[in-house]
Amino acid sequence: MDTVGFIIISAKLSAMNYESELKVAVAAVRAASKVCQQVQANLVTAATLEKKDKSPVTVADFASQAVVCGALRAAFPSVPVVGEEDSKELREDEAAELRAKVAQHAGMSEADALDAIDHGGFDPAPGNQGGVNPAISVSGGTYWTLDPIDGTKGFLRGEQYAVALGLIENGQVVLGVLGCPNLDGGLLMTAVRGQGAKKLAIDGEDLEGETVGVSAIEDVAQANFCESVESGHSDQDASVKIAAELGITAEPYRIDSQCKYAAVARGDAAIYLRLPTRPGYREKIWDHAAGMIVVEEAGGTVTDVLGNPLDFSLGRQLDHNRGVIATNGKFHGRVVEVVRDAINV
Repeated sequence: MDTVGFIIISAKLSAMNYESELKVAVAAVRAASKVCQQVQANLVTAATLEKKDKSPVTVADFASQAVVCGALRAAFPSVPVVGEEDSKELREDEAAELRAKVAQHAGMSEADALDAIDHGGFDPAPGNQGGVNPAISVSGGTYWTLDPIDGTKGFLRGEQYAVALGLIENGQVVLGVLGCPNLDGGLLMTAVRGQGAKKLAIDGEDLEGETVGVSAIEDVAQANFCESVESGHSDQDASVKIAAELGITAEPYRIDSQCKYAAVARGDAAIYLRLPTRPGYREKIWDHAAGMIVVEEAGGTVTDVLGNPLDFSLGRQLDHNRGVIATNGKFHGRVVEVVRDAINV
């Protein structure tokens, strides 16, 4: 695309307020978050934890996707959804009990729940971006991307997890809703491109909320990291070395899931690193779309470990990116420089 074309598209995007999309997205994530809370309260027990039984989070995962996809399909039937799950497992004969629990918690018939889950099966790879609603599309592909439960281990521990929904147009994330059911009694973080980031209660119908902003810390040595409780999602040994090089001595703020993006957006932490854990791994778009726009609209900066913008135009993965760095934006370049040297990229 030439420069003039890019400017025209950007101007059109900034002129759209996405009021109806935000209203539906907030209601859908609120409903899914309540479903997840109910599953967590009713199905996660000492016995399931002792047996390392993951069936409760599986029920919540599928039910959450059914609820969100059902709401999006009803409101915007021509706009596809890129979801993490599909119903293949649930359709097996031996999954009858699981299928029934999913439908029960989603508040749907089994057939409707399965169909709603599969509404999230769109492949946004280049050349496969049909089914676009012209009412909200500028040109090219428009689609939602959903992680129905991000942070399964946090969910099972009764700690932090997130329901993450983003709207992508022409490879740009233009709207995000991040539901954090266990954070501060339950909250939502919302963002629309060019309109800032807000914090809302997870209950009720409020869309106004409270504006949030990143930490004002300008000296990187005074900053703190936001890290996963689990070490498998990022190279925490490298994080220790990076912190030392930056002169950071503060203890990390540890939290599961895309709630880390919420923590950076509201100033609980100033740096979030998701460092590659193995060669060739590429991040999934649903793991970062909602969180990224929330941080950016709160005043922060999000790139990959090389300092490149995250590219959502290539399909279900961030194929042109490695890892993620999110900061309050005050010293992002310095963090990228140290990370690049530390992991030899």
